[in-house]
Amino acid sequence: MDKNSCTIYTGEKFTLEWYYDKNGNSIAYDYYKGTTVEQQRKFILLVKRMGDIGKIFDKTKFMNEGDGIFAFKPQPDRYLSFFTNKKKIIITNGFMKKTDKIPKNEKELALKLRKDYFERKLGEEK
Repeated sequence: MDKNSCTIYTGEKFTLEWYYDKNGNSIAYDYYKGTTVEQQRKFILLVKRMGDIGKIFDKTKFMNEGDGIFAFKPQPDRYLSFFTNKKKIIITNGFMKKTDKIPKNEKELALKLRKDYFERKLGEEK
């Protein structure tokens, strides 16, 4: 995966992309590929809504998790993400919801991946 193949959806308000590391690996995309067709459909519907409208008002579907991390919440999955100044939303990691709160290790991973993203894009996205 690279910057040419990481785009999930380009809408009127935002472009949504999978985060990928320097080797082209994407934790979020790998998780997504392992979900059912119905789970994938739910995720894509939320992505398209955010891309086209720019907001999801239903907190059961999208929520600010603090520290600049946001969660797309297609039941039973969670996809953590962050915004860039270039009208992009980068999806960092995905996991199955098992508790009411986002697991600390998943949020820490999203923060680490966001830091890596901006370090690699130094000046390009900030």
